[in-house]
This record gives sequence, C-alpha cells and structure tokens, in this order.
Amino acid sequence: MMIRGGSSRGAYFHRDDLPVEPAARDGVLVRAMGGPDPLQVDGIGGGHPLTNKVAVVSASSDADVDIDYLFLQVDPASETVSDAQNCGNILAGVGLYAIAEGLVEVEDPVSRVRVRMLNTGAICHLEMETPGGVSQTLGDTAIDGVPGTGAPIVCNYLDIAGSACGALLPTGNVVDEIDGLRVTCIDNGMPVVAILAEDLGITGRERPEALDEDAALKARLEAIRLQAGPLMKLGDVSKKSVPKMCMVSPAQQGGLIMTRTFIPHVCHKTIGVLGAVSAAKACLFADSSIAGVAIVPTGNPRLVDVEHAAGSLRVQLSLDQIGKVTGAGIVRTGRILFKGEIYV
Repeated sequence: MMIRGGSSRGAYFHRDDLPVEPAARDGVLVRAMGGPDPLQVDGIGGGHPLTNKVAVVSASSDADVDIDYLFLQVDPASETVSDAQNCGNILAGVGLYAIAEGLVEVEDPVSRVRVRMLNTGAICHLEMETPGGVSQTLGDTAIDGVPGTGAPIVCNYLDIAGSACGALLPTGNVVDEIDGLRVTCIDNGMPVVAILAEDLGITGRERPEALDEDAALKARLEAIRLQAGPLMKLGDVSKKSVPKMCMVSPAQQGGLIMTRTFIPHVCHKTIGVLGAVSAAKACLFADSSIAGVAIVPTGNPRLVDVEHAAGSLRVQLSLDQIGKVTGAGIVRTGRILFKGEIYV
C-alpha cells in the first residue's frame, strides 16, 4: 500500500512479501522507489526524502505487542537503504495498514494498536477511531504540512529515551562544543543535534528552499554532524540518515521554539515527529544549547508546540517526579492512497 502517515508518504509492505536477506530486500526497494535520477520517473518515490520512506510490517509474536514495524529510508541518489532511525510519521500509517490487512482485532469505537519499532525496540500505542469496527479516515483534525483534515491518530510513545544511541544524552554532556559552537546531542526517540540558528549566522526563519540552496551552511552542518556521530555512539554517519541537525530560534506564534531541520542533507518542510520530541526534551534542560530561546510551560503533562516552516507540531510530554520524560503523545492523521502491485 501507499499510505500518507502524518506529513510523510511511504510504501508499506508485509514482511513476508519481501526477501528475507537485507541486501536483496534493499535492492527490491530501491527498484520500487526509483533512482538515481532526482525525479524518480522509473519508480514510485516522489523526489524527496519525505516520499522515499518504507514500512515493513508484520504481526508480532510478542504477547505485549500487536505489530512489528521496521522503518527503512531509501536514498535514491546513492541507491542505498538505511534502517538507522525510526519514523514517527510513517508509524502513524502502520495502524491503518494493520487494520486493512486484518493483522489486528478492531474494536468499537476506538482501537489500540501496539507497535514495536524494530529499528530501536521502542514501543508506541496507536489509538484510532474505529466506529462500528471500521477504520475511520474522515475527521476534523488538521496537522500542519498536510492539506485538509482527517481522523486523529494518537501516537503514545512509551519510554523512548536513548532508543538509538543508548542514552538520552549519548555524549554524557548536556552541551558539547563542536567547531567552536555549543550543541546539545540528544536522543529522545530520534538522534538530534540541536544548535542555535543565530550561531550559524541565520535567523532560523528562512524558507526550507532557501536553506537548501545555502551550500556554505550545509557544508558547515555536515562537518558538525560527522563529528557528532561518533560522540553519540553512532559511529561513522557519513552514509547514515542520523543524527538530524536541528537549528533553533525563538518561537514566532507562541510555541516552545522555532525549528529548521536537515534530515540530514535536505531541509525538512516541517519537522519529524520524533525529531520534535527530542528537540522539545532538549529545551527542558536549563543549560542546554537551545534553552535560552525556549518558552517552556509548567505542569504535567506539558503541552508544547514545536514550530516549523509550515506551522507547528504539538507534543505532550509526561514527566515523572524527577523530571524524566516517561511518555510522549503526538496527534497525526493518515490515509491509504492506494493498494496494488509494484513491478520491480
């Protein structure tokens, strides 16, 4: 199936329909999505990282989990496939796929689909409207970066700190200095390097297209990213899609912060779900590299809006008595676009 999950679009495959051996599987996916031409006229990819995503889905043998989900990022230019990260937007479509394929039991009026993200082992519970036992698509929920409205899909992430790097602060520090700049390296579901936009000589309010054309900025960010990778226990990240580079400036619409994120070589039109969760958590450290521009609310749970070029993404952070994030909730929407066969 091709499904829009959140503000991304991906090809969803049942695990049994793909080769077991990873190299053979990746070869099939590269052919399916197309490349290396940027328009991907010989495949179903859309010429952007946000439309070159793949979900591999199967029923889980774990009694505490309904679905196992492997996220794969296809890079058509290099004709490679990476499993180095999760994707929270594509995750939002996993419940739609699982229900449509009969992989889970449906309840009335709300179904909960318990998903294990195989990339990191983290767990997310998807709550979906299923009145009369039927998956709902239409609704009044709007998310920035997607036209129109749809039925809400509530993504409740369980303890995801350090899911990719092994620790919330994988370098052991709240702040590190790389190339003379203060950065916070954090993994609260997605490895992110958070840095003040003004430290890079930009406002942080530029359009993503303008930042994509700034060769000097991109080179500087990549130099920082390559050094951050080993510090974050990710090793050589020259061919990996993590960590993400998140440039932060003061919020413009009353939110927590304003962001521009490279993922890692193209500027995101919005912001990734788990990237937003990690950036929001970084703001809770009073001495982090970006805390000085953040407007952090009080209370528990804390509702924060992470602003981006197309609007904002609302994050609900649940904290324990010592301030550790024990859960993060995100509201997304999704829609099955088509179901069929892909010829490779």
